Amino acid sequence: MGFSVSGSAALIFAGLLIAFGMWHSAATNSFERVSEAQSDRSDGLLDQTNTAVVVDSATTADGDLTVEATNTGSTALSLNETDLLVDNEYRTGWRANATVDGDAATYLWLPGERLTIRVAGGNASGRVKLATEAGVADTEVVA
Repeated sequence: MGFSVSGSAALIFAGLLIAFGMWHSAATNSFERVSEAQSDRSDGLLDQTNTAVVVDSATTADGDLTVEATNTGSTALSLNETDLLVDNEYRTGWRANATVDGDAATYLWLPGERLTIRVAGGNASGRVKLATEAGVADTEVVA
């Protein structure tokens, strides 16, 4: 009878040890994920704070739209992550005709550089909006 009490106590302690180990690893993983998500959010907010763009001009000539914008923030921007809306219509394919300070081979838009976009057949009568990956945007009336 003495062995059954000792054996059952050993089983209970072993079960408690296994349960604590499972709880501890789950709690640790959850805490790490929450901490990582908070860090990612802080980094995103910092990028958003340091991002600024100004659409300098939006003009049409011969049925083509030309948009000029300047990166006035301190964050390097990617043209692949930048969006163009013309008269509230999302435009695709404009990156092929875009230049950054006259360079058509780059997709990196550094602070202080000017982006020039030419949209063939993009005759617009309203507004042009340029939105960055951080959610910062600027709008200009087409002249």
